[in-house]
This record gives sequence, C-alpha cells and structure tokens, in this order.
Amino acid sequence: MKKIVILNGSPRTNGNTKALIEHFTKGAKSAGNEVACFDLQKMNIHGCLGCCKGGQNPESPCVQKDDMQQIYPVYRKADVVVLASPMYYWGISGQLKCAFDRLFAVAECSPEYENPKKECLLLMAAEGNTESNFAPVKAYYEGLLSHLGWKDAGIVYAGGNMDPGDIRDRPEQLAQAEALGKAL
Repeated sequence: MKKIVILNGSPRTNGNTKALIEHFTKGAKSAGNEVACFDLQKMNIHGCLGCCKGGQNPESPCVQKDDMQQIYPVYRKADVVVLASPMYYWGISGQLKCAFDRLFAVAECSPEYENPKKECLLLMAAEGNTESNFAPVKAYYEGLLSHLGWKDAGIVYAGGNMDPGDIRDRPEQLAQAEALGKAL
C-alpha cells in the first residue's frame, strides 16, 4: 500500500481536472492505496515569502501559519505526490505553484535542504491537444523531478478539454487516469 497525496490546483469544483482526480483515485484505491486530496482553491494558502526561515519545527516547518499546516503532515508521510492542474498559460495553475513552493519549508528541515524522496505524477487537463502544447509543462515537470530527485510515476495529458465536463466525452482519458492509479 502506498500513501498518495493529491494537490488539486484547479479552481473549478467539478471541472475536468477533478474528473481526472476522481478516476485516478478510484484506480489507486482499488489497488489498496491510501489517497488524500487537497483542493487548493478552497484553502487559505499564502505565497512563499522567500525568507528561508522554515525548517525549525518539522511538525510545522513554515513560519507562515495557514492551511499548509494541513498539507505538511500528509506530504511528509506520502510515498507519491500527484500534481493535478488545468493548463494555465502553458504551465501549472497558480494555486498549485503557490502550494508546491511552500513545500520548500520541509526541505529546510534538512541541513542540506534535501527534499523527501517521493514518486510523482502529473494529471493535466488542457484545451490544446498537441505535443507542442504540452511541451512547456513536460519540461517543467521533468526539471522539477530531476532537481528534487523524485521518480516519475506517470503523466496523463488530457487535451481537448476547455469547458467543464468536456472530459466526459473522452472516456479514454479518464480510463488512462484510472489505470495510472491502479498501477501504483
């Protein structure tokens, strides 16, 4: 059994990204994994201050005391981190970027600023559906994993989905997310 934390960067409560998450979760749970999902849009999370004063208390690593306090303990115990986001200007959403930046406080708990070793995967819904459309996100994701020393556990690029619910007309994308969850 793996412990999985999903960081949902979508501002839409029932959008295409959420549908990917639901199908991924169904697959992951059917394989006996434990899943926790944080809908970042609903949380009070402030941007990183760049103060480099975190890491003093492993239980509450950041100097800011906001809803990241809910995420830190789950993140620390997780084997797998799922980055779930709609594509915004050929990148991840601001909600996801903001929360992910704040995870640096956990790395500050280590004298060498080491991030905990994790597996990671990406679930991304987007309007565009070409390789070039996803290229900037692919480069960001691969660079992130390389620098963190994390293992890629898979990617679902779900293109062709602009309006909420569009993905329901693409069952193959939802099946891909579910299969990825089962494979963990």
